Amino acid sequence: MSTKPNLNDPILRAEAVKAARGLRPFDMLVRNGMMLDLITGRERPVDIGLIGPLIASVHAPDPARKAHAELDAAGAYVVPGFIDTHMHVESSMVTPAEYARAVVPRGVTTALWDPHELANVAGLSGVDYACKAAKALPLRILPLAPTCVPSAPKFEQSGGDFGPSEVTSLLARPDIHGAAELMTMYQLLDGDPRVQGIVAAGLASGKRVCGHGRGLTGGDLAAYAAAGVETDHELTSAADLIARLELGMTIELRGSHPHLIPEFTQALIDLGHLPQTVTLCTDDVFPDDLHAKGGLNHVIAMLIANGMPPAWAYCAATLNAASRIGRPELGLIAPGKMADFVILSDLHKVTASHVFVGGTLAANADGLIEPVPETPTLPAILNTVQTKAFEPSDFEVKAKGPMARIATLSKPRFPEWGTRDVDVKDGQLRLPDDMIRMSVCNRYGIGAPTRVAFMENWGTWRAAFATTVSHDSHNLTVFGRSPDDMTLAANTLRDMQGGLVVVANGEVMATLMLPVAGLISEKPLAVVAKEFADLRAALDALVDWQPPYLVFKALFGASLVCNAGPRLSDVGLVDVFEGKILESCVVLDGIC
Repeated sequence: MSTKPNLNDPILRAEAVKAARGLRPFDMLVRNGMMLDLITGRERPVDIGLIGPLIASVHAPDPARKAHAELDAAGAYVVPGFIDTHMHVESSMVTPAEYARAVVPRGVTTALWDPHELANVAGLSGVDYACKAAKALPLRILPLAPTCVPSAPKFEQSGGDFGPSEVTSLLARPDIHGAAELMTMYQLLDGDPRVQGIVAAGLASGKRVCGHGRGLTGGDLAAYAAAGVETDHELTSAADLIARLELGMTIELRGSHPHLIPEFTQALIDLGHLPQTVTLCTDDVFPDDLHAKGGLNHVIAMLIANGMPPAWAYCAATLNAASRIGRPELGLIAPGKMADFVILSDLHKVTASHVFVGGTLAANADGLIEPVPETPTLPAILNTVQTKAFEPSDFEVKAKGPMARIATLSKPRFPEWGTRDVDVKDGQLRLPDDMIRMSVCNRYGIGAPTRVAFMENWGTWRAAFATTVSHDSHNLTVFGRSPDDMTLAANTLRDMQGGLVVVANGEVMATLMLPVAGLISEKPLAVVAKEFADLRAALDALVDWQPPYLVFKALFGASLVCNAGPRLSDVGLVDVFEGKILESCVVLDGIC
């Protein structure tokens, strides 16, 4: 938001006191609401009186009370504005302004943005763009300082490099609200000076240090929390959830892995109460899902649909969230609090009819009330795909033959090391019929060679797919079988300066241009959503997926080197947890 209202302005408070006592009219009075009281757990009819951005009174309906402006809620439920505790605007492939246009009318009033995708592409310029864009929105975006740029130093190279000094400088800024998810888990636990320095900077700033503790259990998980990391959203089971609750960590229960929602919901129901440390987040939302379903509102709706009491789901998204992010003025409809609240036309489906942000009616069922200006794009986050033109030989692997033993990437989402003896012909590995190729090329102008790996258990492919959305370094990544199709896909992506491309049989089947940092389109969400959906449908017709792990979404995280298991990066086949780097997948050449 362009300016943060000063709720402690003595004049504002004095006027609120007068209005609460009936000595002056409210600026705005919302009549006849049915409030879901998150403190008592009860429902009660209320009128809500506002003075500027402040809630002055929440009282039983009283026709005698006066106001300069009124809105009749007509008995609809009223809840606090939703707080998304961990998200990446870039994952929706639209500008921050377009993101706000999508989520504010659905009840989201605050979001904590980790702009590490932009930072990994454009360094400090990416963070500067995020902070500037956040100031001009009806959505209260609270940017965090990226802590993993790159996500695994030495194991990948990106377009930025944030050590302790850069993170310290960012955390000193008033427009930075904490240290974002720390994905360098084992480096922290093993005493890496760079990572320890980053966490120390977060703790010294007095701001929150957020986490990404995927796969951590037992003593390692306890050590992660003991080091000062407060939160985690990387939960893969109910056991993960309970373990983190028992350690006192803040849970950012995310909606980006919907197949886990039933398990998480049941685990919380079995506890018999909602812990105060459970909050909700979206993490990543693809553009077609954002357009069709929204953001945090959809997470709330999924929890309710799976049996969670509505009061619990709304409390996690509001009161719990405000408490855990250290913003006591948010998350509650009560006198003295910020006037962020949502009038719902459907409590269970989480459908908003009116949304107030900072005392102003920001949106209704038709969308935002006032237009939102776009933030000018900084030159530093344009033209970020700096590679040579590709040739089919870039996607081949040299070997001596007649056979070679290779290290493979086996399984999507939770990859494992595998080995395979494969034939060699004309000095190159021959791709077995049941495997595909994956390649990663650094796109930041350092001239590194294109790395190639062979992947097992990734389905049957009849196409090539190229993307610059490739967590978290966002290097140019290509999947497929045919080097010719992979070449066409990579060169098309290079010419587009980023985005997504599908190629089959020498023909470009679908594209989505993302020229801003290779991550974001400046087109309207409806257009981006359709182009994304069309591209996904094109690839769906050419790849045999096997849910829940072998799915389209898995392609974007296949190079997420900070997580457990082997991955392919621009430096080779790597395993951060094992400290392993293979520049080539060939481990034994010239087998007879």
